[in-house]
Amino acid sequence: QVQLVESGGGSVQAGGSLRLSCAASGYIDSSYSMAWFRQAPGKEREGVAAIASDGSAHYADSVKGRFTISQENAKNTLYLQMNSLKPEDTAMYYCASARWVGLLFAPYEYNYWGQGTQVTVSS
Repeated sequence: QVQLVESGGGSVQAGGSLRLSCAASGYIDSSYSMAWFRQAPGKEREGVAAIASDGSAHYADSVKGRFTISQENAKNTLYLQMNSLKPEDTAMYYCASARWVGLLFAPYEYNYWGQGTQVTVSS
């Protein structure tokens, strides 16, 4: 079993920055992919950034150049540094993990989810 706990959300003005953290507990080995998803009211959950099992980082087009995903393995912690935030980034952000993920930004690929942390960006 893997448990994920997100933190770091909050309210910020457009152009500001936030860093989200996801603390993972349980057995996670090199076969796991880790990802950040977000879901705005009335919209589907969408993948934002992911670290594949080979260690490569991947980003949705909407956040490329603004968001950076990173992982601190010693502490089993996943981060999402979000810069140049826009009002359209407002959403609940979720950390997710799974083994042997095929499509990194497909929510159905992930079986472990955190409870989410809210990010609100005002204009």
